[in-house]
Amino acid sequence: MRSLRRHREHHRTDRIGWLRAGVLGANDGIVSTASLVLGVAAASADKASILVAGVAGLVAGAMSMAAGEYVSVHSQADTEKADLSRERAELEADPAAEQRELAAIYVARGLEPDLAQRVARQLMAHDALGAHARDELGITEAFGARPLQAALASAASFSVGAALPLAVTALMPMQALIPSVSATSLAFLALLGAVAARVGGASVLTGAWRLTLWGALAMMITAAVGALFGAVV
Repeated sequence: MRSLRRHREHHRTDRIGWLRAGVLGANDGIVSTASLVLGVAAASADKASILVAGVAGLVAGAMSMAAGEYVSVHSQADTEKADLSRERAELEADPAAEQRELAAIYVARGLEPDLAQRVARQLMAHDALGAHARDELGITEAFGARPLQAALASAASFSVGAALPLAVTALMPMQALIPSVSATSLAFLALLGAVAARVGGASVLTGAWRLTLWGALAMMITAAVGALFGAVV
């Protein structure tokens, strides 16, 4: 009998966790920091005040992203652990019923009953909990919750994203600050959207346009509010 060779395929689903956290963090870093800079600048603040506000926004935003992502993903991990514990107890209490349940899942997916029973029996003999986690609960290694990884990726990507408009703010003269930060931040967002879409296998144009549109809207609103409060004060 010929040995079975694994056909190698390149899928991108294993990148979903870190890609989502990274893109979200960088996008928030660019948009929130650029919007903060534009809002403070539109209120007629001096450059030192604008930079202080931007740096404070970077630090606060990075910590907020890390904490929020950690808590959110850890909640998912806790739910997964609870489901696996419950499934482990059910397997110990009534393995025959669990095998029938797994077979019923395969029948619903298109297998004939006899074949579904054989598949369920063999998979449970190999790794009963793994089979139920994957096919009943939808928990896989690729999509498993990784709280610390998500938190670090979010904080790092937010910091990198926030550093871009801050660097432009520091380098540009005051009279050119608002148009320069606006234009470069939109360019950064377009590049980020295009790269994220490319890595994820989606449309590059759609990814770039989506981030740029929402980023422009956020910056416009924040600048308008800053100008309004600056005029009032």
